[in-house]
Amino acid sequence: MRWTTYVSPTDGLEHPAVLSDGSLHGLRTANRLIDLLGDDGELLARSGEQALADPLDVIAEGEAHLLAPVPVPPSVRDFYAFETHVRTYREANGKEMDPDWYELPVFYFQNPAAIRSSEDDVPMPPGSVKYDFELEFAAVIGRAGANLAPDEAERHIAGYLLFCDWSARDLQAREVRHTLGPVKAKDTATSLGPWMITPDELAPRRSGKSFDLEMSASVNGRPYSKGNADDLYWSFGQMISYASRGTRVQTGDVIASGTVGTGCILELSTVHSEDEYPWLKPGDEVRLEADLLGTITARITPPPPLHPLK
Repeated sequence: MRWTTYVSPTDGLEHPAVLSDGSLHGLRTANRLIDLLGDDGELLARSGEQALADPLDVIAEGEAHLLAPVPVPPSVRDFYAFETHVRTYREANGKEMDPDWYELPVFYFQNPAAIRSSEDDVPMPPGSVKYDFELEFAAVIGRAGANLAPDEAERHIAGYLLFCDWSARDLQAREVRHTLGPVKAKDTATSLGPWMITPDELAPRRSGKSFDLEMSASVNGRPYSKGNADDLYWSFGQMISYASRGTRVQTGDVIASGTVGTGCILELSTVHSEDEYPWLKPGDEVRLEADLLGTITARITPPPPLHPLK
């Protein structure tokens, strides 16, 4: 099934919905998709049958007011799991691959309060002039768990979705020099959706450690990025296992893959040039898409005011 969250014109509230035959079928009995997770998928499947049999609304896909499938996840972890992306950027800067990258599926935490839908505008961060997209996909945790083995961890996935980590590269370059990783550089927006697709929907596309899903990005209609989800080096089972090591992953947590090869301006402009692949600016329209997972379309808007600290 393909699930999302939308604002119902019937009661003005958010509700989960199933996509079927080009229309959203709203669920009457819950306001949050996260409340349908937490087990092995049985509640989600039963709720889907209820939504199709007795929908709160039936709305054409293009007419619905979509939110992110999980509008406020408990946490968002973004990994660095596509070797092509990492290697290309490092080689362009005269660096070899760090051997430890093959031992640790590293990640950082993003801001759950910054989640955007697949249709929302995205503002520039205050003070940034080098704004970037990152073409990724992600898993949503269904059942919570702690210290999971990789094969066990994959069974805790409720579904997958398209993911965009919006990044202020000039702020990032300054922050990472202080050895704590990017913080405000990634804090303004993260786009999810439009659908959370249950694992059975993607099973026929299983390829290696991932899925055979073509992924692409364009800016103002010009093709920028093209890759495939099956290029993933670290599987989601491995990533979730590492995330849960010595702690817990919670129902609704989002686990993102990191950028697919060629999937951001930073990589493209390093290999080519900033003139050929300029940074995003207000008025630009970015379109990200992946087979089965859908499309994120975002217009870049001006930043809010920058308030000096001194």
